[in-house]
Amino acid sequence: MKFENILEEIDSFGPFQIAIIILLCAPRIVLPCHFLLNNFIAALPPHRCDISTLGDGGLFRNLTQEQRLTVSLPVRGDGGPRSCEMFAEPQFQLLANSSGSADLPTVQCQSGWVYDNSTFTSTLATEWDLVCDRKSLTQTTGTIFFFGVMIGAIAFGFLSDKYGRKNTLLASYLMAIVFGFASAFANSYILFAVLRFLTGFGLTGISINSIVLSIEWVDTSHRSFIGVIGSLSWSAGNMLLAGFAFLVNDWRTLIMTVTAPLGFAVLTWWWIPESARWLLAHGKVEKAHFYLDKCAKFNKRQKVLSKLKLETLANVEVLEKQDQNYTYLHLIKTPKMRQLTLLTGIVWYGVASTYYGISLNISSFGLNIYLTHFIYAAIEVPAKLGIYFFLNIVGRRKCQAGTLLLTGICIAINLFLPQGLWHVRAVVAILGKGLSEASFTTVFLYTTELYPTVVRQNGLGYTSFISRLGVSVAPLVLMLEDVSTVLPQIIICSVAFISGLVALLLPETLNVRLPETIDDIEKPRGNEVSSLSVESPAVNLESKSTTDIEQ
Repeated sequence: MKFENILEEIDSFGPFQIAIIILLCAPRIVLPCHFLLNNFIAALPPHRCDISTLGDGGLFRNLTQEQRLTVSLPVRGDGGPRSCEMFAEPQFQLLANSSGSADLPTVQCQSGWVYDNSTFTSTLATEWDLVCDRKSLTQTTGTIFFFGVMIGAIAFGFLSDKYGRKNTLLASYLMAIVFGFASAFANSYILFAVLRFLTGFGLTGISINSIVLSIEWVDTSHRSFIGVIGSLSWSAGNMLLAGFAFLVNDWRTLIMTVTAPLGFAVLTWWWIPESARWLLAHGKVEKAHFYLDKCAKFNKRQKVLSKLKLETLANVEVLEKQDQNYTYLHLIKTPKMRQLTLLTGIVWYGVASTYYGISLNISSFGLNIYLTHFIYAAIEVPAKLGIYFFLNIVGRRKCQAGTLLLTGICIAINLFLPQGLWHVRAVVAILGKGLSEASFTTVFLYTTELYPTVVRQNGLGYTSFISRLGVSVAPLVLMLEDVSTVLPQIIICSVAFISGLVALLLPETLNVRLPETIDDIEKPRGNEVSSLSVESPAVNLESKSTTDIEQ
C-alpha cells in the first residue's frame, strides 16, 4: 500500500491541507523581509565630509553654509561635493573662481560625515560610518547573513529528518525571533553581524520546513499548486517589505517590524501537524495514525480511516530500515543519488545567484528604491501564476531549464542595450526578474519531488546550503562593478545559462509518485518510475492481503 492511497481516501486536498497552508503563511511572509532587508538597512545615502569643526573664528565663521562648502570640499563632475575628501586647508580663493579646484591638495574626511536623511532616518552606514573605505562592510552584512542561512540549511536539514518537521519548525521560530529582535539593539557592528548570522541560521528552518510540511500532506496532482501558493507568500512579503521600509525609515525599528509576525507564527504552531510521511518513515505508526485521524475528521472522512488498522498502516511503503539514521552521506552513497545531488546542487546555485544578483541590484533602475523594490516584487506574482500552469503542461524539467535560460537571455539583452534606452532596459530587467522568480518557484517544488522521503530534508538542506553559497557570493559579484560595469552581469548571465542546461539532465517528476526510499531512486519498480495517472483509484483500505501491501 502506498501513502498516496491513504491520502486519497481521507481527501488529499481538503480543508485540512488548506489550513496548513494558511498557518504557514505568516512565517513565509517574514522570510523575504529578512532575506532582502539589506536593500534598505544597508542603503548608502548621499554624504559629505563634516566641516562643522572648521567654523571657529576668522573669516570662515562669517561665511554662509554654501560658501563654507565651496572652500572646504572638492566637487564631483556633476557639481556635488565629493563624498570622501576635503581640502587640506580652506581654499578661500575659490569664492572668486572655483574652476581651479581640481588640482588642489585633498585629504580624507577628518571629522566624520554629514548624511542626507531625506530618504532614511538612519541606516547601518550612518550608524557606524560605513562609507568611503569602509563602504564594503554594508554589503558584507548581507554576505554574513546568508552564511548563517547556508550553515542553517545543513543543520536544519539534518535535524528535520532526525527529529521531525514540526519540532524543528518551532526551534526556527524561536531562534529567528530572539536573534532578530536582538540585532535591532546591537551597539556595535561586530555584534550586529554576529546576530544577523544567527538570525539567518534560524530563518532557514522556516524556509525548508514550511514547504516540505505542505507538500508531504497532499497528493501528486496538487503538489505544484502547493508549491506556487507557498511561493506567493514570499511575493506578498516582498511587496510588504517595500511598504514597511517606506513607512519605517529607521533601520532598528524596521528590523523589529519585519520580525514581529513570527510571534503570531509561534501561536499558530500548535495547530500545525507533523508530517505523517516522516512519522511512518521512522516507525512512529501510532502518532502517524493520530495525525491521519485528525486529517480525516477535518476533511469529514473519518469513517474511511476507521477501517484502517495500525498493523496495515505499519506496512505502508514509506518504510526503509526504521532503525537507520539517515545523514547527508546517504546523498552520495549510491550512484544515482550522487548524480542527483550533483545536478541539483548546480541548478540551485544558478537559481539563487541569478535571483539575488538581480534583486540586490535595485539601484540600477535609477528610480526610487522603494518603487523599484515593489515593482521587482510585484512582477513575481504573474510569473508564479504563469509557471503554475506550465508546470502541469510541459513538466518540471522543461520549466526549470526554460526559466533559467530565458533569464540569462534577458540579462544578455541588457548588456547590449545602450544606457539611453532606459525604458526598454527597465522592461527587460523586470521580465528577467519575473523569470528568475519563476525558476525559484520551480526549483523548490522540483527538488522536493526528486528526493526520497527518508532524506528529503537532508536533500533540501544540502541544496539550500548550495543556494545560499550562491546568494552569499552575489553581493561580492555586484561589487565587481568597480572593476567593470558589465562584469557582474556577464557572470550572472553565464551562471544562468550553465545551470539551465544542467537542469535538462534531471529526471521529470510530473505525475510521478513521491519517492519514499533510496531504493526508489536506485532501483525503480513498476509504477514508481512511470508517470502515474492522478485519477488512478485508491487501494481498498479494508484489504490486508500481502498482495495489497506490496502494491
